[in-house]
Amino acid sequence: MVNVTKLLVGPYDNGAYVVSCRRTQQAVIIDAAAEPERILAACQGLEVGSILTTHGHADHISAVDPVQDSLGIPFLMHGADLDIAERPPDEPLEGGQEIVFGDVALHTIHTPGHTPGSVCFVFEPAEAGTAHIIFSGDTLFPGGPGATRWEYSSFGQIMDSLERHIFPRLDDETIVHPGHGADTTIGAERPHVGEWRARGW
Repeated sequence: MVNVTKLLVGPYDNGAYVVSCRRTQQAVIIDAAAEPERILAACQGLEVGSILTTHGHADHISAVDPVQDSLGIPFLMHGADLDIAERPPDEPLEGGQEIVFGDVALHTIHTPGHTPGSVCFVFEPAEAGTAHIIFSGDTLFPGGPGATRWEYSSFGQIMDSLERHIFPRLDDETIVHPGHGADTTIGAERPHVGEWRARGW
């Protein structure tokens, strides 16, 4: 039902994702972070409808303009990150919003903590035996939550986002595609959530 192309781009190994419906070839981009030529190459043959953005940090939106210029598609981001991104989205994202392309639906979960407007996108297929997928931005990585060193960030809030909205919702087989680096699963990370809360980072 869904194809995921993951590109590690830029100096921080940002995850830029092209997610497409196998039947219709309709697609979205998640985090046009850097290296627009590689992102555009991954979109060849697809009908790309939008750029979805996990949060407004510069390293996650640096390729938005050239990708938009090439494809003529809207840039979507949660409005709470407008000041951080220093640009408005073409369309705002909200928690609970469903992004539909072809047979695929991505569910938007507002997960503040890393930034006020951080969101995750979840693919929850109806078919038995098909893995769930979460595009977690900088909210969840192998080994813990994302950084909360800025004055607008909150460790307590990012942990609340994980403990209330991510881990209860998703099964252990869910594949986690983070905003940087290697993938993981919910099952690999779930046993350590209490440790993260206790260590404070």
